[in-house]
Amino acid sequence: MISLIVILVIGIVAAFWVIGAYNGLVRGRNEVKSAWSSIEVQLKRRYDLIPNLIETVKGYAGHERQTLEAVVNARQQAISFTGSVEEKAKVENALSSSLRSLFALAEAYPQLKANENFLSLQEELAGTENKIGFARQYYNDTAMRYKNRVEVFPSNLIANMFGFQPEAFFQVDAAEEKLAPKVKF
Repeated sequence: MISLIVILVIGIVAAFWVIGAYNGLVRGRNEVKSAWSSIEVQLKRRYDLIPNLIETVKGYAGHERQTLEAVVNARQQAISFTGSVEEKAKVENALSSSLRSLFALAEAYPQLKANENFLSLQEELAGTENKIGFARQYYNDTAMRYKNRVEVFPSNLIANMFGFQPEAFFQVDAAEEKLAPKVKF
């Protein structure tokens, strides 16, 4: 009789552990999805700012068509992209690079640099880029915590049983983005 009670208690404890581990994995996966949604919100904001920025620059630097088209094309690719996190990061990095080219172009046009609309859009875009950076960091943090749960023993047993897979990190691929910015006065 006592051995039956011990087996029953062990079975109940094991069942609660499995339920707890499973629920923890589900919560982790949902946190990663929520973090990715935060990135997408900020990316959408950036996509919405770019056309206004392009129109402002066109008025001053209309003959710099190649740079403007590169930004427009990179924006369109980013908006319509529906691949993996790693591929999305590459597309977003290309857009960031083309925006840097656009801001470098503005350096050659003093009237454009002094234009309040351009300065306002540039400041708003810079703020959005900061928010994207924070959202990427939050996403990577949640993806790391979830990945640890999926891969660390003993929760990896439950993860393997129910098909939980680690999520990819949102990484910077462009070499120039990994370098510290140069400040000139």
